[in-house]
Amino acid sequence: MFYREAGEFRTTYKEDSQTFPIRFDRWRYYFVLFVAICVIPFMVNDYWVNSIFLPFLIYAIAAIGLNILVGYCGQVSLGTGGFMAVGAYACYKLMTAFPDVSMFIHVILAGVITAGVGMLFGLPSLRIKGFYLAVATLAAQFFLVWLFNRVPWFYNYSASGQINAPERDTFGILITGPNTEAWATYLFCLIFTLASAIIARNLTRGSVGRKWMAIRDMDIAAEIIGVNPLTAKLSAFAVSSFFVGISGALFFSVYLGAVEVGEAFGINKSFLVLFMIIIGGLGSIFGSFAGAAFLVLLPVALKVVGVDWLGWPTDIVAHLQLVIVGALIIVFLIAEPHGIAQLWRVAKEKLRLWPFPH
Repeated sequence: MFYREAGEFRTTYKEDSQTFPIRFDRWRYYFVLFVAICVIPFMVNDYWVNSIFLPFLIYAIAAIGLNILVGYCGQVSLGTGGFMAVGAYACYKLMTAFPDVSMFIHVILAGVITAGVGMLFGLPSLRIKGFYLAVATLAAQFFLVWLFNRVPWFYNYSASGQINAPERDTFGILITGPNTEAWATYLFCLIFTLASAIIARNLTRGSVGRKWMAIRDMDIAAEIIGVNPLTAKLSAFAVSSFFVGISGALFFSVYLGAVEVGEAFGINKSFLVLFMIIIGGLGSIFGSFAGAAFLVLLPVALKVVGVDWLGWPTDIVAHLQLVIVGALIIVFLIAEPHGIAQLWRVAKEKLRLWPFPH
């Protein structure tokens, strides 16, 4: 009933291939954009931005990047935390070396540098895959964290080994530092999140995305029909690392403001982003958002219900969160490997037929 297509006619190829062919979906998308851009910035405060919106937007970018590599191209990566660290440290060096340049440029260049590093560590994917590729990317995770810990040049020879984001602005509005406004940091991250989603969506629907999916489904058959595995796999690593690098730069400069690489970008960060795309849905841009939202909101919801309402100890609630995430991963891998995104697609199909059963 809600998704009834009666009366909707598409007479051109452009109309037929649009992202949201059903009018109701299209207007719902515009409504969400309107609320995100025109309503939320006037209502948020520091608590809402730092607890929910900033981590959700930044992790959504990282999940989109990893989903391109794992969900669309079929490669395996356990080095997301290390690549986020590359973006963070690249942004830090750019911010301190070129203080007059806009933060937009710094974040984008941090993504470009991370894309180069990602392509370098993606070279083994041409010869190995599966478990062996997972081990190779895991080695990249540990190597990058060790590198940023051991080479003082990366943290400008500070005594603590920590990097701190100096105050930087964009068009005269402070984006980093302790004196930033909540709405400014929210809108800054929202711009990058929307741009990442639009770019990723169009890439995956075009010829580049079809090559990635051909490699994912059967690499030998893809090579026979003319897909070059070298360019397909390395482009997937580059695009994935670009998005992950942008998320790392935002995570450091806008969200935390000061990081120590072992704590902020350790192996737990890699597993967290991987869990997001497993629960949200592999091979789906919407799944990246759904997984990021779920794992960002889950600790907040458990704290409100368990600690504030029921009076449970904080450590019990933290352990309960791990149990819930672990159980959900097992359930989704067994019952619905395509995650929340597939559940949403099934629900929409049911709504298209409702109240008729067939």
